[in-house]
Amino acid sequence: MPLTDASFREGTGPLRHLRLYINVDHVATVRQARRGSEPDPVLAALLCERAGADGITAHLREDRRHIGDRDAERLAAAVRTVFNLEMALTDEMLGIAERLRPHQVTLVPERREEITTEGGLDVGRDLPRLREGLARLSAAGIRTSLFIDPDPRAVEASREVGAAAIELHTGRYAHASEAPEPLTALVEASRLGASLGLFVHAGHGLTVANVGPVAAIPQIEELNIGHSIVSRAIFVGLEAAVVEMRRAMDVARPA
Repeated sequence: MPLTDASFREGTGPLRHLRLYINVDHVATVRQARRGSEPDPVLAALLCERAGADGITAHLREDRRHIGDRDAERLAAAVRTVFNLEMALTDEMLGIAERLRPHQVTLVPERREEITTEGGLDVGRDLPRLREGLARLSAAGIRTSLFIDPDPRAVEASREVGAAAIELHTGRYAHASEAPEPLTALVEASRLGASLGLFVHAGHGLTVANVGPVAAIPQIEELNIGHSIVSRAIFVGLEAAVVEMRRAMDVARPA
């Protein structure tokens, strides 16, 4: 059975297990370099699970630049932990999610010209449409999450439109030098989200070297990490890269 948020709660205190979801998009990116069949993101997902990943994340983009429809279908069928489908809020993607029924959908902003997701959703831009999309996903039995910047207004708006969870964009923190402000913003947004009854996740640009301070934030329940793990796997193998990240997270917030 898939793990749920309630499985890890200890009253109002810190979670005793910080979940690690591996994003397999960049495995598909390597495959698309030659438009072949290898490496297979589904096989990568199974190896990640075997190495201790708590879930698998994949972003099905409108332009299908890495993960394709067949990948999403196979992941939905093969993943034995939790499948988190990242997608934009479009009628096409909502229909795909309703058909595949992943455990979780994380709605993300999407621009064709970007190399990777550059920031969080502008939650206040179209509240009725976002509320309607979240309602459709919830009606299909899919847990919902919004990828947002660590901004109090975005956190509060996420609660207002009915999201179950928020994923805080950690890019500014990951690319900062020594400035404390980005980490402070993550801490404050995490506290606010939890106080509003939202499940709090985080991700983007996290590595073994910088994950510790984020993993130590007690309100964060789940980290979504992909690029650094796939990159490290070139040198040590995928399972070893997952184990390294898991260890770095556990050192920051031991069970």
